[in-house]
Amino acid sequence: MNIVLSRDSQVRLMEDTVANAEKSFGQFCSLLAAYTRKTARLRDKADQLVRQLIDFANTENPELRATVRDFAEDLAKVQDYRQAEVERLETKVVNPLKLYGAQIKQTRAEIKKLKHAQTNEIKQLQKLEKLRQKSPSDRQMISQAETSAQRASADASRTTRQLEDTVGTFQRQKLKDLQKIFSDFVTIEMVFHAKAVEVYSSAFQTLENYHPERDLQDFTAKMQGVYGHHTARPLADSNPSPPGLWPPASQGPSSVPPRRADKGRPHADHGRFGPTEWGRGQPAHRACKDGC
Repeated sequence: MNIVLSRDSQVRLMEDTVANAEKSFGQFCSLLAAYTRKTARLRDKADQLVRQLIDFANTENPELRATVRDFAEDLAKVQDYRQAEVERLETKVVNPLKLYGAQIKQTRAEIKKLKHAQTNEIKQLQKLEKLRQKSPSDRQMISQAETSAQRASADASRTTRQLEDTVGTFQRQKLKDLQKIFSDFVTIEMVFHAKAVEVYSSAFQTLENYHPERDLQDFTAKMQGVYGHHTARPLADSNPSPPGLWPPASQGPSSVPPRRADKGRPHADHGRFGPTEWGRGQPAHRACKDGC
């Protein structure tokens, strides 16, 4: 019976190991999927800001218009990086966590088989003990019961060894996956923020280089009904523009960032990631919504 009690302790340890993994990895999956969705929503809001900046720039004087549109283009670049961040989070972080549902289900089935073999072993041992107490002289029945008990014990021992290997492999893989998943998470975030800081630095410099005095002079001249020449950034049209109207975006000094094919996202062709480093797929607005 000591062996039976030892197996029972092993089963409880295995069940606790799998249950803890199921709880923790399920929570990791839900939280990181929500993190990815919120990052995608942040990207969408930033895209709206880019479009609003472009619309605003088209109503302003040439100096401010060029500055705001350059600034908007930098913001669009950051959202390209954020798009890549979302896709990689879904592929490298959320999807591997979702796979643990099937692995845990399979391991639970193996534990259930062991518990069944263990229950049968206890049943056969109890039957043998009763025969020895009630019919100690019936050697034939006792011999048959001993044979059945030995078979049940052998089956339980074999199943226990198999399950030890299964749960041991599960635990080893769990630890490796945990290390890799969160290492990928940190790497994805570091790459995004490093690239974002680079572009934001350019955006900051664009704003720093803006001198409002030229636009103020132009505005003052228009208020006074005098149309002066703008030497810093001449308009494409040599004829003076009517008050309050400016050339469309296509005639300005800086091209408007073209829209993305997917949902019309602003896009700047900055070429900072190669096709093998960052893929472009569908935006992950609902990563792991139902799979965690």
